[in-house]
Amino acid sequence: MTLQFLATEEAYKSLCLNFRVVPNTLSLVVQETCEAIIEEFMKEVNVCPTTPEGWKEVVRGFSDTWNFHHTMGAIDGKHNAMQASANMGSLYYNYKGFHSFVLLALVDSK
Repeated sequence: MTLQFLATEEAYKSLCLNFRVVPNTLSLVVQETCEAIIEEFMKEVNVCPTTPEGWKEVVRGFSDTWNFHHTMGAIDGKHNAMQASANMGSLYYNYKGFHSFVLLALVDSK
């Protein structure tokens, strides 16, 4: 249920019908699952450096590993196609000619 909610942003009402659960159960399951995901993967998430030495270490990583000097991060994005509802209009309509939401990622040298 949580994965479908996160992937599609489908309304709780619809998900409740699909999985045959009541709304309060669905909201608890989504919240508990998200908390478990955060707890499991928090150690793997990049934390933004807060000191000059931390930033210098990031720059050194890009320089030594990838031969990109004076680099503090790499960013990229992806349009994830989605089916728009009838009343959505131009909301989420991108320059490529279809409805999508954008996923952006910022990474360090590792």
